[in-house]
This record gives sequence, C-alpha cells and structure tokens, in this order.
Amino acid sequence: MSSVPLHYVDLRAFCYATEEEQRVEQALRTYLPEDCELDRSVTEGHHGNRIVVLSVRVERADEIRHVIDTLAALDDIDTVVGELDERVDENCAFFLTLDKQAAFRGTVARGDGITFRTKVEAYPAKQATAVENARELFEAL
Repeated sequence: MSSVPLHYVDLRAFCYATEEEQRVEQALRTYLPEDCELDRSVTEGHHGNRIVVLSVRVERADEIRHVIDTLAALDDIDTVVGELDERVDENCAFFLTLDKQAAFRGTVARGDGITFRTKVEAYPAKQATAVENARELFEAL
C-alpha cells in the first residue's frame, strides 16, 4: 500500500473511575506506533464521577499505515468491508468501535470502549467515493 487514502485517524477511549488509567492507555496503544503521544483530558460524568478521556490523532502516512495494518487483524474485517455503506457518513468519515478489554490483552477485536474514526479521502467529497476508497484500502490488506 503505497499511499493511504485517509487524511487522519482518531482513536479515543474513556477511563472511568472503576478503571486504571494505565490499563486504558495500554489498550489504546495496541493500535498505535510506539512514539505516538496521547492527549489526556479530565471531565465529569452525570453523577459527578471522574472520567479521563484519552485520545490521539494520527496524521503521518506511516503512522496511519500502522493503525490500519493493526486493524487488518480483525477476525471479521470482511464484515466491516460489507458494512462500509453504513459506516461512512456524508462527510466521508468512517467510524468503528473496538473492544477495549481485548485491546488491553493485545488482541484486535470489534466491541465497545475504543472509538476509531477516520476521514476518507474522496474527490469529489461524496459518500459513494469515500466508500469505494475505503473498500479498496481494506481489500488491499
């Protein structure tokens, strides 16, 4: 894969009061190259509980390739490709949720806990063009 048809990749995970922040960070790092720096912000839940939001935006092509190559290890990547029409919105953004517990164990799986979002290159910027570009990307893996 010489060029990556993605502008950036965003990954985000919430660390709730019942979780250890280092473990959530380790889960997020399952998808990232070693030198990526995470952003950390603290917020408050509806009932006053502390929530730490860990997030990262990957913009360099090599780093994006690393994330996509890691994502290719999904057992059901073919299902994801089949759902591209529903997963790419009108703004050419592709969304997927990943299993935070599995990622902590070093396994790549769909589930809940980590939000994966990317902006698919599409010229003209139409959903159908973005879906086709995303399809080509995932089928090349």
